[in-house]
Order: sequence, then C-alpha cells, then structure tokens
Amino acid sequence: MKFKVYFVLLFISFWNVSLCAQEQKMSDTEMVTFKQSVSIVSRKIKSLASDFVQYKHLAFLSKDIETSGRMIFKEPNMILWEYKKPYNYSVIFMNGKILINDEGKKSAMNVSSSKVFGKINKLIVGSVSGDMFDDKEFLITYFKTKTNNIAKFIPKDASLKKYIKQIELTFDKDDATVIQIKLLESSDDFTRIVLKNKTLNAKIEASLFNN
Repeated sequence: MKFKVYFVLLFISFWNVSLCAQEQKMSDTEMVTFKQSVSIVSRKIKSLASDFVQYKHLAFLSKDIETSGRMIFKEPNMILWEYKKPYNYSVIFMNGKILINDEGKKSAMNVSSSKVFGKINKLIVGSVSGDMFDDKEFLITYFKTKTNNIAKFIPKDASLKKYIKQIELTFDKDDATVIQIKLLESSDDFTRIVLKNKTLNAKIEASLFNN
C-alpha cells in the first residue's frame, strides 16, 4: 500500500531519445509566445478527461513497468487519477485532501500535512492546466521540436529536490495542452505519462470524485 502511494505520487506528479536529439532551446520571443498561448488555452479549460499510459523506468529492470487508466480534471483543482490496468487503484486530489482507493481499501490524508505533498498537488494541477509558468519555486527552461513545445522545471526547494530532480511537460503545438509528463527522480529512475484521447470541457459529474 505505502509503495503504491509513493509510486503514484512520485510519478505525478514526465522523452523519447530521438525527440530529445531534436530539441532546440526557444528564443525569448518564442518563449513569450508559447507561454501566452498556453495561458490563453488553460483559462478556457473547465474540465479535461484523458486516457493515459504510465511508464515507470527503474535502472535495475530491463523493461519499464507499464500501467494505464484515465485522468479527469475539473476546475478549480479537482483531479482523479484512476489506474485500471494491471490493477484498480485511484487517487483523488480535492479540497486539500488526497483520497486513495486501493482496490476497495480507502484512506485519506491532508495535503497540508506534508510540504512535499502540497507542492506535488500544485504540480499536478499545473501540469494539467498548463498554469505553472509563474511558479517561483522552479527554474524553468523552454525547448521546442517540430511538433511539440517542452517546459523543464527544476525545483529550487531542497526538500522537493530529494524526490524530484526535474519535471518535463510536453505540449502539443496545435492545441497548447499537455500531452506528456516526465518526472526525473533524484536517482536515474523516471516516470513518463502519456496523455491521449483528450476531451476538453465535457460535463464532469461531481460523483466521480467520491472515494
């Protein structure tokens, strides 16, 4: 149980070698334009639903651990991560709480009880909405490829650095929404989450966030 919570929270909270080779740093003008486009889109997002595939890379394993499920965001800060394969497991971030359902075993914790969890919660909301660029707690650099834009966040806070070395958010150039989250841990391990089949601003029932 504790391993799963750590596993899920640490992911959250995310590249393909060929794309990395094509990354170019944005110019100041490109950076401003990119941030403006993401800000405009994020202000219009009232809800977002997406399937996801998560890849957990551990240095001692020859193959990444793959899990999948769906993610649902509802403004202002409600997020559900529901894992369906290979197990049933869900984490809800809502009203300052983290609600966990581990195949029927339910538990809850306050985000405020942990400085790290509080920051991770903020990162989760920001990674979905794209509204992260003014966060003073990160050193942010911006890159581009032919099809995507990438923002890389390095934590300034020492307590967060113990868990997270860097977070990479990849945005689709066409709609300026996040399509991939990559979290690099303090070791060489990382978690990569690919979002697909996104639906914006559909009606989201509040009952989905009941643990």
